[in-house]
Amino acid sequence: MGAQREDSVWIRRFYPAPESRVRLICLPHAGGSASFFHPMSQTLSASADVLCVQYPGRQDRRQDPLIENIEEYADAIAAELKPWLDLPVVFFGHSMGAVLAFEVTRRLEEADVEFSARTVFASGRRAPSRYRDENVHRRDDDGVVREMKLLSGTDSRILGNEEILRMAMPAIRGDYTAIETYRSVPGAALRSPITVLTGDKDPRTSLDEAEDWRSHTTGAFDIRVFPGGHFFLADHQREIMSLVAETLSGPRP
Repeated sequence: MGAQREDSVWIRRFYPAPESRVRLICLPHAGGSASFFHPMSQTLSASADVLCVQYPGRQDRRQDPLIENIEEYADAIAAELKPWLDLPVVFFGHSMGAVLAFEVTRRLEEADVEFSARTVFASGRRAPSRYRDENVHRRDDDGVVREMKLLSGTDSRILGNEEILRMAMPAIRGDYTAIETYRSVPGAALRSPITVLTGDKDPRTSLDEAEDWRSHTTGAFDIRVFPGGHFFLADHQREIMSLVAETLSGPRP
């Protein structure tokens, strides 16, 4: 697969585990950053070498050009991950990250007929074939902030700091543009198994929309429903970490 790129601006290894026999690749939500998965990286570092994807336009990549469509995002991330595929991999994506986990895996499968992720965890997002008429990316800044508060996924200290919020807004709006204009390739399905995690009160994903992920894999499918809204995983960290750890320790498909 080629030499690993320790200097990649896309990859954060908060707790490198070079002796691990499996890699966990984490993709954050719209407006999110690699640090969102720092707790997961710390907890699961004994089970896997955890790679957290850092999107452009935020934190230490604030000056990098934004990406505003899922296809370009997925192409770039797939290319960055290829050197890291010397071990079995598990993907974990939340919200926009769930769609990116699906699209990145699809690209890797198309490039290598032998490639299959151990599991793709699709968290907090409806199936790729299920669309809603959403236009958050067209709202003014106050409108974008209202959506972020509705989903309760952004640190209230950032929402309350106008200067920090203004700096972050281009990346947030770019991500919303990407996910709200995304359209899946008709009939797109993975060989890799998919495990869906969803909150029973998520205002952006119904249980029916989450269940439709089943049609996007020819492999095994599972769905786990948790009490809570869009960021249900914040209240169920221990249970979700255990589920992921169990998958990490399982046999390669």
